[in-house]
Amino acid sequence: MPSVKKFQVTFDCADPVRVGRFWCEVLGYVPPAPPEGFDTWDDFDRSQAPEDRGSWFACGDPTGEGPRLFFQRVPEGKTVKNRVHLDVRVGTGLVGEERLAALESECARLVALGAVRGKLLLADEENESCQNMQDVEGNEFCLD
Repeated sequence: MPSVKKFQVTFDCADPVRVGRFWCEVLGYVPPAPPEGFDTWDDFDRSQAPEDRGSWFACGDPTGEGPRLFFQRVPEGKTVKNRVHLDVRVGTGLVGEERLAALESECARLVALGAVRGKLLLADEENESCQNMQDVEGNEFCLD
């Protein structure tokens, strides 16, 4: 059986460009080159019908290893907890105080970008510490 090696993560949101640019900063992702005939994505966006402007944004891992992220405008707001969320791996291999320091450092950086700090879950017998957070539109994610 063939196996899928590439996938895209899609976010429903009110402001795809704002949310997408936030995640570019979080992950070091970049938008693709603008379509042929356009110098920038802003130029492309201005060429669209008014109702389509800013309706989506895409970005990807510049190394090509991570999944593409796609952000699409939807009319409804977020009302409940995400059923799926991203774990941003900032503490891999770290334990104890060293892990907590890495989580805190990244948390502070992301709060400055507009993220909201959630509950810090401390290590127990089964799991290492992680920091719950929300992006600029309230989508939950973890610093792990």
